[in-house]
Amino acid sequence: MPATEYYATGRRKTSAARVFLRPGTGTITVNHREFSSYFPTDQLRTQVRRPLQLTETVEKFDILATVAGGGVNGQAGAIRLGIARALVSMDIEYRKSLKKEGLLTSDSRIKERKKYGLAGARKRFQFSKR
Repeated sequence: MPATEYYATGRRKTSAARVFLRPGTGTITVNHREFSSYFPTDQLRTQVRRPLQLTETVEKFDILATVAGGGVNGQAGAIRLGIARALVSMDIEYRKSLKKEGLLTSDSRIKERKKYGLAGARKRFQFSKR
């Protein structure tokens, strides 16, 4: 008997998302808030829905996500990865199409630390010859 709920985690920059996939009508809840009010721009909403659109499961699952850390871009990326991983745990057939679109690859780019003696990670203070 298949499980009724699927769980996966996604991470991006400094954000971490826990994603629960349940059979339903397609409602997405993020941190107990409505999806459209949590992500203000259409671009972020499209990014989160991408794995569902690719696998044609937009109205088959309800998604409950809790996300912490980072900004809205990092959080959207973390939820997207979590949804993609949860879909693969539900049905291994989705793996090929999601992998081809790069949705199962964790984006490991994070902010570089500031170095001592410099203004930022790489920026230097203005050089004065005299």
